Amino acid sequence: MTLHYDVIVIGGGHAGCEAATASANMGASTCLVTMDMNKIAQMSCNPAIGGIAKGQIVREIDALGGQMGLVTDATAIQFRMLNRGKGPAMWSPRAQCDRGKFIWEWRRVLDETDHLDVWQDQADELIVEQGEAVGVTTIWGAEIRAKCVVVTAGTFLNGLMHIGRKMVPGGRIAEPAVAHFTESITRHGIRSARMKTGTPVRIDKRSVNFDLLNEQPGENGYYQFSYMGTPRTLRQLPCWECYTNEAVHNILRSGLPDSPLYNGQIQSIGPRYCPSIETKLVTFPDRNQHLLFLEPEGEDTNEMYLNGFSSSLPMEIQLAALRQIPALKDVKVYRPGYAIEYDFFDPTQLTHTLESKVIRNLFMAGQVNGTTGYEEAGGQGTVSGINAALKASGATTTFTLARDEAYIGVLIDDLVTKGVDEPYRMFTSRAEYRILLRQDDADARLTERAYQLGLARRNRYDHWMAKKQRIEEIERFCNETSVKPKEINSALEQLGTTPLHGSTKIADLMGRPQINFTNLSELVPALKAELDRSTDRKEEIAEAAEIKMKYKGYIERERMVAEKMHRLENIRIKGHFDYENMQSLSTEARQKLRAIEPETLAQASRIPGVSPSDINVMLVMMGR
Repeated sequence: MTLHYDVIVIGGGHAGCEAATASANMGASTCLVTMDMNKIAQMSCNPAIGGIAKGQIVREIDALGGQMGLVTDATAIQFRMLNRGKGPAMWSPRAQCDRGKFIWEWRRVLDETDHLDVWQDQADELIVEQGEAVGVTTIWGAEIRAKCVVVTAGTFLNGLMHIGRKMVPGGRIAEPAVAHFTESITRHGIRSARMKTGTPVRIDKRSVNFDLLNEQPGENGYYQFSYMGTPRTLRQLPCWECYTNEAVHNILRSGLPDSPLYNGQIQSIGPRYCPSIETKLVTFPDRNQHLLFLEPEGEDTNEMYLNGFSSSLPMEIQLAALRQIPALKDVKVYRPGYAIEYDFFDPTQLTHTLESKVIRNLFMAGQVNGTTGYEEAGGQGTVSGINAALKASGATTTFTLARDEAYIGVLIDDLVTKGVDEPYRMFTSRAEYRILLRQDDADARLTERAYQLGLARRNRYDHWMAKKQRIEEIERFCNETSVKPKEINSALEQLGTTPLHGSTKIADLMGRPQINFTNLSELVPALKAELDRSTDRKEEIAEAAEIKMKYKGYIERERMVAEKMHRLENIRIKGHFDYENMQSLSTEARQKLRAIEPETLAQASRIPGVSPSDINVMLVMMGR
């Protein structure tokens, strides 16, 4: 049997779901191939979306017309805005989700997406003809042909799970590995390697003494992920904190000889920023305790996730160690933690559209590119789905995001320019234009572009335009309205800020760190009336306007720096240089430039091993 589509997406995880819905919503006939329709967008590790920098990515996916933010809001059981004690460039939304409801909400989205079919099967072989990906064959003998193929296979490619010295092939617990698909890609010249990740024990909450834990409640404010979403409807649940201790550590150390990380079983590199508990003990031998978070898996389940206790130690060691924590003295578990090794493909073999440089019409997204995290996967899935749909339609245009335009742009540029030697995780520190890439303004950066592409629908565009208009009205009001010293000076002194010596515009007052719309609107009735004119999500609109005014100087300065870098982005160098014979470049620069073939001089400047003097040499030669 042969099926025909514009775009095939292989894998129904977070990258695959975003890629498939993006492609289909742009009008491309799309087929999502997944091994289990009942585990669509499975949260394989912790049941949470967002976090530091990751939350910004989810808001960018949403601003582009993607689905992750909407699904998260519909299934959230706790919400928090992280880093509120820092500046707004660092604020990051995070939500605990109901794992089961998250899957079924995604199923509903897929079922209601026009131009999208779901085929439950396992891809076995990539079909390549004359250097182009033209489809896949499956283990059940179906042949699915398409103009473009998007691979989002997660941890399933030659996946191998570890608990102690026991090894079982699998892509996820109780799910089979994909045995041959990697080889059908690498035989065409694409390089692959191995990575490792892991997940913690799952605990029965009925066996936990919560009186001995510290409660960590969520927030009940107006925040949510999607700019279009509705307020949270599920019951909001707390998380809980506890610590390991020396008794826990002693038991864990006794199991290290049987740890696959230290007995030679696992050779690949694990995630630096989400280490296993045994790695923490070895890396930080002087620490006598480590913080753990006990997180609910859903509204209606007793299953809980022990964040911070990822492990592949023997199961009896894991259980014995847990029982040394007072609150877990009588703990029962559903299953132990485990590690998994899997194949990934060197992402420097991709362009910024996430299309392969080796096999035309082949796109890759998610953990197969060496990343870790649902959010990083979803961002890549969105970009790959957009570009696959564009290419399948015959369009000559492509969709890419710059480093000053989105965290997704930083992510993809890092992958294709620098490559990875460990699972890549996004942090705010990776972005040099953090003030421009805030969680509050993703719609300002991306929604109009997405609407021009045809991905964002008219209702989303109209929603943004109405919000944009209200923000501008509030800014205009603040720039035109003055307050007099006699009206406000006593209150300013109580707030710990300098009194006024003359009439001052509200916008100028907003530059003071002690002043915000909340306290100022109580002192200036006209401002309160202006802010209350918004009927839909007025708190979000007021906050966006406040941030723009309060940080105006910083935003403008960073925009000037970004525009200077854009001059190098506009100098296209691909195909202009024979790097092998450019003796004026360092040997390392010649090797790296030849391997990566950067598109622009700015991309070349970000390649590790290419120095500023190498860039100057290339600038001089471009002038000639």
